[in-house]
Amino acid sequence: MKKYSLIVFFALIAAFPSCVSMSKFNEQKEKLADFERENNVLISENEQLKTSNNEMLFNLSRLRGELDAMRADSALRAGEIVELQTNRRQLENRLQEMTTTMEALRRGSERETSSLLMQIDAIQRDLLRRETELQRLTQEMTEKQVSLMTMERDLEIRNQRLVELERIISRQDSAVQDIRNKVSAALVGLENNGLTVSVYQGKVYVSLDEQLLFRSGSITVDPAGVSALRRLATILEQNPDINITIEGHTDNVPLTASAAMQDNWDLSVRRATSIVRILLSSARIAPERLTASGRGEFVPVDPANTPAARQKNRRTEIILTPKLDELFQILE
Repeated sequence: MKKYSLIVFFALIAAFPSCVSMSKFNEQKEKLADFERENNVLISENEQLKTSNNEMLFNLSRLRGELDAMRADSALRAGEIVELQTNRRQLENRLQEMTTTMEALRRGSERETSSLLMQIDAIQRDLLRRETELQRLTQEMTEKQVSLMTMERDLEIRNQRLVELERIISRQDSAVQDIRNKVSAALVGLENNGLTVSVYQGKVYVSLDEQLLFRSGSITVDPAGVSALRRLATILEQNPDINITIEGHTDNVPLTASAAMQDNWDLSVRRATSIVRILLSSARIAPERLTASGRGEFVPVDPANTPAARQKNRRTEIILTPKLDELFQILE
C-alpha cells in the first residue's frame, strides 16, 4: 500500500512542478521508471509460471514412462524367480533320486560310486549357485518394489500439485472472462466506438481512445469519460481480487514544454493519475490495488508515422490482473 501511495504522492508533486526543483522532479521520474520495471518483472514472473507448469507436465510424462518400465522389469524378475524355484525343486528331486541310487549301489563298483559322488557334488554346487542367484534376484526385486512405491508416492504428490495448479489456472481464466463480460456490459455502447475490451495473457485490457477521455494535451477527463469511468469503478469495487493498472500512452509528437507539462512522459503519467483519482472517488476501491503509470509514446499500437496511427496511439489502457497469491503458494 505504501508503494502505491508514493506513486500518488509523486504524481501530485509532478502536478505542481513550479513548486519543486528540477533535481527532485528527475528523482521522481526515476522512481516511476523503477515502478515500471517492477511491473515488467511481474509480467515475466507470470510467463515463468506457465513455463514451470509445462515443465511439470513434461516431467510427469517422463516419470510415468519410467514407472511403466520398472513395472515391466519387476514382472520379468518375478518370472525368473518362479523359474529358478522350479529348477531348484527339480534339482532337489534329482539329488534325492541319485542319493537313493547311491545307497543301492554302495556295495557296487568303487568307480561308479566315485562318479556318483562327483555328480552329487556338482549338483550341490549348482544348487548353491542357483540359491545364491535366487537370493540376489529376490533382494533386487524387493529394492525395486520399494523404489517403485517411492516413485508412485512422488508421482501422486506431483499429480495432486498439477491438478491443483490446473484448477487454480482454470479458475483464474474463468475470473478473467467473467470480469471481461462485466466490463463490456458496464460500458455497453462505447465498445468499438473508441473503447475496446480484450483478454491477453490472462489479463483484461480496457483501451480507451483519447477522444473518449481528454481534449488534446489536457489531463482533465471530460464529463462523458467520467461517467464511463464511474460505471467501470462499480464493477472494480465488486471484484476485490483484481489488481488495476492504468497506463497512459501518447503519440510521438513532442509536447511543447511548459510550466504545467514537461513532455509526453509527464502527460501520460498525469493522465493515468487523473483516472486513478476518479476511480477512487467513484467507488470503494482499495488504493493498494491501483497503479498509475505513463508509457509516453514508446508502446504504440501502430508504429506508422501517420495521423491515423497517431490517433490510435493516443490512448489510456486499464489493465485488470487477477491476484496470483494462491498460485505462488503452491509453487513454493
